[in-house]
Amino acid sequence: MAATNIEVWQQATVVEAQAIATDIQRIVLEPSLPKKAEPGSHVDLKVIIDGEQDKRSYSVVESSEDGKRLVISVMKAPQSRGGSLFMHTLKPGVTLEITQPLQNFPLRVGADRYILLAGGIGITAMINMARVLKNLKANYTFVYAGRNRAAMAYLTELQELHGDNLVVHVDDEGTSLKVDELVASADMDTELYMCGPIRLMDVVRRAWTERELNLPNLRYETFGNSGWYDPEEFIVRIPRLGVEAKVGQGRSMLETLEDAGVDMMFDCRKGECGLCEVRILELDGAVDHRDVFYSERQQHAAAKMCCCVSRAVTSKTGAKSDADPRRGPAVVTIEVS
Repeated sequence: MAATNIEVWQQATVVEAQAIATDIQRIVLEPSLPKKAEPGSHVDLKVIIDGEQDKRSYSVVESSEDGKRLVISVMKAPQSRGGSLFMHTLKPGVTLEITQPLQNFPLRVGADRYILLAGGIGITAMINMARVLKNLKANYTFVYAGRNRAAMAYLTELQELHGDNLVVHVDDEGTSLKVDELVASADMDTELYMCGPIRLMDVVRRAWTERELNLPNLRYETFGNSGWYDPEEFIVRIPRLGVEAKVGQGRSMLETLEDAGVDMMFDCRKGECGLCEVRILELDGAVDHRDVFYSERQQHAAAKMCCCVSRAVTSKTGAKSDADPRRGPAVVTIEVS
C-alpha cells in the first residue's frame, strides 16, 4: 500500500536513547525542519553500515503537535542487515539525517469499527493510531501479540491507556493469537490495520480473503526483512545485461543490482507496491517470498518476485534441513523491465 511522498531531508539530533524492552531502543529526535507526524507515518534515515551509508525506515511512535520531537523505537533484529545495530549505538547529542514524516499507512477516520493488530515490534506503527481512536471515542479493539512480555515494548503504558480495548496475546503464557477467531469477529464494515512479521500478515490476509470480507478494509504495513527462512547468500544473473552478482545475507537483491549498475524500478522497498518486480527465467533453489504484493497462487508459481525483499534459498522447500551442504548457493536468473 505504497503512497507517493516527497522526501524532505533534514538534520535531527538524538536527545534521548534508552532500552524499553528486550533488544528494543526508544530514540527521541529533535528535527531541524519540524513537521507533525500523522498516525501511520514513518521517517527514513541514513545509517552507517561497515563504513557505508544506507537508508532505513522506522515508524513514528509519538510526535509533538509542533513536530519538534519525534519518537521512534528500534528492535535489534537477529537477522539485521546492520541498520538496527547502528541505531542501538546512538547516544544523546548525535546528529542524523532523516526525512520529514512520510505517509504510506494512513488511518481513515469514520469507520464503524476498527481492529488494530500489532505483532512484536509492529506495535510502533499502531500506537499513534490507537491514541487517535481513543481520543475520538471510536469503536476499536487493539490487539497486541508477542513472544513474551519482556519483549513487548510499551505494554504497561498501553494497558493503562486503553484498558479493556487492549487485548494482549503472549506465546510464552499459552495465550497465542488465534487469527481465525480474530478475523471471525470482523464484519463487512470493520477496518483492520496491522503491522508485524510476514508470517502473521500472510495468515491474516488468507483468513480475511476466505471470509470474503471487504479487501480495501484490510490495511497493513510490513517489515521488509522478515521472511519465512533465514537469509542465505545467493547468486542473481541477468543474461541480457551480462550481469552476475552475489547477494550477501545482509543485502537485498535490489541493492545488489543497483550496486552492479542495473537501472531498477522501485518505490516502497518493503514488498508492498510491486514496482521492483522481476521475471524469473531459471531457478536453482527456491524463492523465499517476503512480499505482501503477490497472492498465494502467484507465489507458488515462482514466475516473478519482488527483488526489494524476496530472496533465493538453496533447498527446493526452503528448509535448511532439506538442503545439500555440499552444494553452492542458490542461483536465480531473472529479466528486468
